[in-house]
Parts: sequence; C-alpha cells; structure tokens
Amino acid sequence: MKRKKILLQNVPVTGYAAEGKALAKVEGKVIFIEGAVPGDVVDVLLTRNKKDWAEGRVQQIHSFSPERVVPFCIHFGICGGCKWQMLPYEKQLEYKEQEVRDVVKRIGKLPDVTVLPILGAEKDIYYRNKLEFTFSNKKYLSKKDLETLGKDEWPGGALGYHVPKLYDKIIDITECWLMDEVNNIIRNSLREFAEKNKYSYYNIKEHKGFLRNVIIRYCTTGELMVNLVFGNEDRKEIEKISNFLLEKVPAITTLVYTINQKWNDSLHDLEPITFFGKGFVTEKLGEFNFKISPKSFFQTNTKQAEVLYNVVKDFASLKGNETVYDLYCGTGSIGIFLSKKAKEIIGVDVIEEAIMDAKENADLNHISSASFYTGDVIEICNDKFFSSHGTADVVIVDPPRAGLHPKLIGKLLEIASGKIVYVSCNVATQARDLQLLSEQYVVEKIQPVDMFPHTHHIESVALLSLKK
Repeated sequence: MKRKKILLQNVPVTGYAAEGKALAKVEGKVIFIEGAVPGDVVDVLLTRNKKDWAEGRVQQIHSFSPERVVPFCIHFGICGGCKWQMLPYEKQLEYKEQEVRDVVKRIGKLPDVTVLPILGAEKDIYYRNKLEFTFSNKKYLSKKDLETLGKDEWPGGALGYHVPKLYDKIIDITECWLMDEVNNIIRNSLREFAEKNKYSYYNIKEHKGFLRNVIIRYCTTGELMVNLVFGNEDRKEIEKISNFLLEKVPAITTLVYTINQKWNDSLHDLEPITFFGKGFVTEKLGEFNFKISPKSFFQTNTKQAEVLYNVVKDFASLKGNETVYDLYCGTGSIGIFLSKKAKEIIGVDVIEEAIMDAKENADLNHISSASFYTGDVIEICNDKFFSSHGTADVVIVDPPRAGLHPKLIGKLLEIASGKIVYVSCNVATQARDLQLLSEQYVVEKIQPVDMFPHTHHIESVALLSLKK
C-alpha cells in the first residue's frame, strides 16, 4: 500500500541544520529541507515523516530569502556538486562555523570548547586539482526536456557528472567552475571529437562502449595530466583521440590511458599506460614536492590543504625532538609537511598504493626520518607496534567519515600521548570521538577549515592535550 504524500505549504525557513539542509518548524515538528535558504517561504514535500521530525524537499518557493544570490553555474540545481551557490560565500562560512559549534555542544557535549573562526578559501572557484567526468549513452533529461522533446529527438550520449541518486544517468556538463577553464576545453573538445568520429559512449547496463571516463589533474605547479579511460583496447582510435587532445590542449604535460573492462569504474587494480610525457605530475605543498601518479591519493584543494596542514603544524607545536604517529596517513602528506619539526614520523594506512606513494614522496623530499606502514590502523597499532617504534609524543589522526574505531580510541587512551591532533571531514563523528577521548584529554580548541566552497562539507582540526 502506497503511503499518502504529504505536502506542507507556505513553510517559513528559519535556519540551517547539518549537511546543508535548511530548517523549519511546523506545529512543533522539526523539518529538514533540501534546496531552501533561511528566509525562504516554501512548499515542502515530505520524504520521511517521524513523530518529532521530518525530511522533505522544496516543491515551490513562494518568496525568496534576501540572503539568496544568483547561482553562477548554468548546471546549478541539477548537478549535485555545488549545492550552496545560491548563498553568498560569507554566509556559507557563517553556517559552516555555526554547524561546528552546534555539533560540538550537541554530540560532543563539550559546551566550553573554543571553536575558532572558520578559515575560508582565498578562491571559491577554480580550486580543485582533480576532476573526473563520465561518458554515458544515457544523458539526463530534465522535466522540461522531456516535455519539449519528442522521443525521436532525445539525445543519446553525455559527458559529465552523475546525477545525484541516479547511477545510470549523466548530466552533460558544458561548463564547470571547480577547475581552471582548461577542464572545459578538454571535456568539450573530447565530446565534439567523439561525436564527429561516432565513438560509442559507455552503456552501464549492457557493459559496452568505447569511451568511459576522463580524469584531469591540474597542479599549482602548472603541470597537467589527463587519463583517458576506454572500455576496450582499440590502439588505432586511442592514438587518434590522444593525438587530437595533445594538439588541442598543448598545456598537457602528460597523457595516459587506461583500459577498463570491468563492470565498475574503479581504477586501483588497473595499470595506466603512458602515451605522452613522464606519466605523473608534481604538486607542491609549502616547501615540499609530491609526485602524483594516475592512481595517487591527494588532497583535491591544494591551496586549502596548505592552510589545513599549517593548522595541524601550529596545533602540534613540535620542538624537533618528538616522535609523531600519523594514523590514517594516506600518501603521508601531513607527516611529510611536519617532518622538519619532528624527530621521527611514523605513518600508517590500510591502502597499499597510498603507502607506496608516501614512501616515494619521502624519498623525493630527502626525508629519512619518516617511515610508513601498510595495515589496518586498529590492527597494526598494538602494544608491539608502539613499543618497537617508540613512545608517541604526538598522535595525528585523519580518519574517514566514519571517524575513529572504538578499538583505536581505547588504544589512544591507553598509550596516553601528550597530544592528539584530530583532523576530520565529518564534524559529527569527530564530536562523538572527542567526547569519548575527553575521558583523559582536554579538548583545547577546534579550527574549522573550508576546503570545498559552495558545498556543505567542512574540515575540522581539534587539539587535545593529556589531562595533568
């Protein structure tokens, strides 16, 4: 039996909640709303309806908030990448900072912790160093498209981003503000060339098609790498499209291609083939260089990563004689960034390719005081590991969105290092973990950092000191 759809009409939106959702109250019930701004008056179609709260999406806006601005991207509202473009950047920062304050009090139960003013990005466009676009034979069509186009006119292919919550539909992106204009030139030129040469786009349901993905990495050093992903190995056509792209975009410093005949888009177990250039690019963070290969993991906002890492460095306050454990270290970028101020850096991560990159980047920067180990943090960080590598003076943790595993929290409480610097991409799980760690640690301060303008995502760094 289908549930009756509930539409709430003329709802005044009063604030922002977590994860970019707006907030309203109707007859005492809290409503979390997608697509609204505080100050809007909207009709809301409920998607979840509980006793004390509900979730919904905007069906109609009756009056617009004075806080709204005109989104600058023509794909806004369909593309899920930059959902906050209708807010001035200053307001985005204000709401993000407030979210950190609220979550620390509500989930962390730490009402007296100092939350510092959020560090905004100097550039709120063209800030990403990596973008990935998908070729698909299923182009997303809006309701307007469906109404105005006859079936014979429906376009087939698209090159762009996945539609949120629709795995098989791709938005045909003609402009993207997340990276320098070079990304638009590469993507639009490829689409034009593909259509001219009648190349087939990937069909996810039938698992066939020549063109699958294009991945662009554009570094602050000016180096530009493109990885073309094909569904099958047709060397003649691969050479043809690669030469075209190199001629069209002479700024490309290295071009690689990958043959992916799997059902999924993951490339970690596939070997890219270098067509032109050295097969990698070099990025710079502070005084350190990082080699980025086609499969490397790296912070996607280089400039704000430097801001973030300087916060970590400031919070760690290293004197030069400390042993620093960098847990969930990824490619070792934080540890390497701190290395000149530490006696020893010990990094751990479960992803073998990331640890290989970390070791290579330590060598690239002539750092002999850093060592990196592959393994699950909760398994490898046992008594034997800590006793063999020395007392932890400072522990840096940068876990995935799920936060710290309870076993690791227990181990951190047991080893009782003098200081923990907790870097998080999810303030809710960070707040939960801070509350658990507060059994033995004082949470000194928290620094929010905006890594991704025009999105609801927040990076947060917390400093914890062992209780005297």
